[in-house]
Amino acid sequence: MPVPFSADDTARLGETLREVVADGASPGGVVVAGTVGHGQEVMVAGVVAPECGSQPPSAHTVYDIASLTKVVATWPLVGRAVQDGLIDLDAPIRDSLPVMNGEAPSGEAGVRQLITHTSGLRASTRLDHYRGADLPLHELLCREPLEDTPGAHRYINRGYILLGLALTHLHCRPLDQLATDMWGRLGMRSTSYGPVARTSGVAPTEQRLPGAPRIWGAAHDDNAGLMGGVAGHAGVFSTPADLATYAQALLSADESDPLGDWLRSSLVPHAPIEPGLDRGLSWILAAGGSVAYHHGFTGTSLYLAPSTGRYLVICTNAVYHGPARVRLAPLRTLALKTISTD
Repeated sequence: MPVPFSADDTARLGETLREVVADGASPGGVVVAGTVGHGQEVMVAGVVAPECGSQPPSAHTVYDIASLTKVVATWPLVGRAVQDGLIDLDAPIRDSLPVMNGEAPSGEAGVRQLITHTSGLRASTRLDHYRGADLPLHELLCREPLEDTPGAHRYINRGYILLGLALTHLHCRPLDQLATDMWGRLGMRSTSYGPVARTSGVAPTEQRLPGAPRIWGAAHDDNAGLMGGVAGHAGVFSTPADLATYAQALLSADESDPLGDWLRSSLVPHAPIEPGLDRGLSWILAAGGSVAYHHGFTGTSLYLAPSTGRYLVICTNAVYHGPARVRLAPLRTLALKTISTD
């Protein structure tokens, strides 16, 4: 039974968004609070960025969604590949990649382990260390030794890099083409891998060096950038409106819809993260598994509550001022609390 957000809920979310922007967390931002079948409310604060003048952000401002790529691109594509029999969740990832000769310890990690961050692969990913290497990227990654015993939760980007490479190999098509086709079917016309044009409708991110150009329209994530902006862990640009469309598609999918079936199977806890939080397939699970969410390093978040039909989208470019996590904590904490309450 859908349970719409109350007027007090949206008022608090809007006020907190304005407060974190006023405190310097981000030049501006957008929150979309919606319930399937009951509409949505869009709250905005601040400006897109000083480079864009006084223009406020909107539901159609394009943001680098960073690690939301994992749940907006890679996770649904893996789900479709599983349902089509192309991927076995419990088979090693090397079975879904081009043939490799010799030992490949990290290639023995199971797909389920990669998608739940329980693989034991190295957590620190520096693709720049592979410059000039003769072997293809998937083989370089798979030949690395494990860093931990598989099973415990540890957030690892390289697992999703391997998943993206596997999807490309299995379909004989680039990852960005696979994702664009999927987003088109869902009506997400403003979602794409970068680079995107530098306009006032695109939120700039970080200035890495004083006097150097600010990152604007290109992937903020270094490893995604080294992969041409197209990777399984980061690199996607989207709008609050498109992310809301995506959330509605997930929450409204019935039992006969493969996307809905994949979502339900993904909301089963696989590994504890901390008290009260578990990892499902890609998603973080909270409130006893009734809420699923994911964050992006740039200052984005997506929350789903299937039992109430609610969703929340947060889009900011908080890395404009440096690391975003601490600055956005009040807004993200309130978002999780609000969507977890019936």
